[in-house]
Amino acid sequence: MTIGLGPHLKQFFIRIGTMPQTVDGTGWKDQPTSESAAERIAPKAPILRHKILNLMIAIGSPLTADEIAKVMNLSVLTVRPRISELAKAGKLVDSGKRGTNASGRSAVRWRVSDQEAQP
Repeated sequence: MTIGLGPHLKQFFIRIGTMPQTVDGTGWKDQPTSESAAERIAPKAPILRHKILNLMIAIGSPLTADEIAKVMNLSVLTVRPRISELAKAGKLVDSGKRGTNASGRSAVRWRVSDQEAQP
């Protein structure tokens, strides 16, 4: 059950598996702050996913979320969830390569899935 959404927004939210999502695939964790963030980004999320995917296709080499955020001049906190959504949709996949994120930890270098890379 979705809690905290106004009645006009409830029709746009569904639950897939354990994570609630908007019908366009914007997900959040079962916490009020996460749900609120999902509500705010939901109108922009499809556009951001499209821009990320187009960037990945244009660059043609695997990138970390931090690298994508830097190229797009966005916060990694905006980019990471969109990458998760693209991965869940099968549009981005783990390349098997690793980079380093801003905190110095190992980070997945994502690549466009073979299915999405075809014209």
